[in-house]
Amino acid sequence: MREIVLDTETTGLDPLRGDRLVEIGCVEIVNRFVTGQVFHRYINPERPMSPEAFAVHGLSDAFLADKPVFRQVAEEFLAFIGDDPLVIHNASFDMGFLNAELKRMKKGSLAADRVIDTLAIARRKHPGQQNSLDALCARYGIDNSRRSRHGALLDAEILAEVYAELTGGKQSSLLLGASSDRDGGSGPDSAERAQQRAQLLAIHLITEEERALHRAFVAEMGDKALWKAYWAEAEKAVVEPPPA
Repeated sequence: MREIVLDTETTGLDPLRGDRLVEIGCVEIVNRFVTGQVFHRYINPERPMSPEAFAVHGLSDAFLADKPVFRQVAEEFLAFIGDDPLVIHNASFDMGFLNAELKRMKKGSLAADRVIDTLAIARRKHPGQQNSLDALCARYGIDNSRRSRHGALLDAEILAEVYAELTGGKQSSLLLGASSDRDGGSGPDSAERAQQRAQLLAIHLITEEERALHRAFVAEMGDKALWKAYWAEAEKAVVEPPPA
């Protein structure tokens, strides 16, 4: 199952008062494994940065001045996320900003029912405890030493690992420790990342041809074959939504 782990940075806290997106970071995961496929863009917000927001992410007006505005990256962003579930920490914040930007373009909103909010999962799993991204990293022993300041792509990469822990499966991606490509896939290590992604998918995902051959083999084993029960459970896991 394909899911998109997503994070944003903004000029402030309230899109209804004119605050805008300045960064979007998305990480593709398939069956809870990070594939190395990312979407990352800095965005010119067409308004000044608040001092409070700058203190969080360090993105200045000067840095963002020559970046594309949201409408210039919107189609590419929407194509990347497709119709797949969105994994977001404190999802109401990011969704509020994304939908405000889409509304400015007179495009349809992203549906709330496609969102998996890891903050809500963490609060149910660890009631009465701190459940910020940093707190969850500390709880699960996840290295977030690179996170001296907030950054959308870096936070999405870390959240992918946290999400795997929250839902019971240790994240074993080979790519989480790799340096982020801050230019959206065109940096000097992009060829290496693409090769790693191909190797990862080859290791963890079987092909449809292999699946069909195995089903044919199992069919010859009779109705009481244990593999038939396994296939039933595997198909159930694919079609059911992840645990909340």
